[in-house]
Amino acid sequence: EGIPTTLGRGGSDYSAALIGAAIGAREIWIYTDVDGIMTADPKVVPEGRSLAELSYREVAELAYFGAKVVHPKTVFPAIERGIPLLIKNTFNPAFSGTRIVPRTTPGNPIVKAITSIGPLTLVTVEGAGMLGVPEITARVFDTLAREGINVLLISQASSQQSICFVVQQKDAERVRRALEEEFARERRQGDISQIERQNGVAIVAAVGEGMRGTPGVAGRLFSALGREGINVIAIAQGSSERNISLVVSERDRASAVRAIHKEFIR
Repeated sequence: EGIPTTLGRGGSDYSAALIGAAIGAREIWIYTDVDGIMTADPKVVPEGRSLAELSYREVAELAYFGAKVVHPKTVFPAIERGIPLLIKNTFNPAFSGTRIVPRTTPGNPIVKAITSIGPLTLVTVEGAGMLGVPEITARVFDTLAREGINVLLISQASSQQSICFVVQQKDAERVRRALEEEFARERRQGDISQIERQNGVAIVAAVGEGMRGTPGVAGRLFSALGREGINVIAIAQGSSERNISLVVSERDRASAVRAIHKEFIR
């Protein structure tokens, strides 16, 4: 509409990707202040190292769960045209950086990187009246959509008697009030026994295309956390098998990232 605007975080990267896609570039180079995308935040894992290669899907998962090198939208124009992205360091231009491609080379590590985001709030809706009533879940997320709430992770018990999800802490009280209003009748009848929130949680995500079809990954991951005495509050894994996401206490966040990194990235 001809109105000047500021694109915000990642705007310059996104602009580069759009221009590269428009002119049919062979590659899109993005310069930042680190040596590409790391296996973990070096402030949390000092021995973390730069990754030589990631797929579009892997980098999108990492960016969504807290990795700050590339904005998630940056990869979309490149995906549409199949254009590789190269993440380079402005202050170390000789370093090869991280190449982001449609498909990675076979034989890559099972877990490539670990990222995290927090502090967040876990909201749980629970009640015996939820069993076998699919519209309860639909109403939960319809309510969140009306409130404009972004949900970062969802997990549901196989018994169907509870569902939990993670939101930003700043949205937690608004979410609770909206759900209490939506389910006031069910609360009075006892069909829903509680709508509770737990502040001070974090999401830790292990990402890698190599997890797909590889048995024992989840077992190793939970064993690594167990050895460090870290309690897992909730778990989510998509059918793509390229991401295992865990909810832990914010105070355990850094320890969880270090434990998973030590287990999978040598």
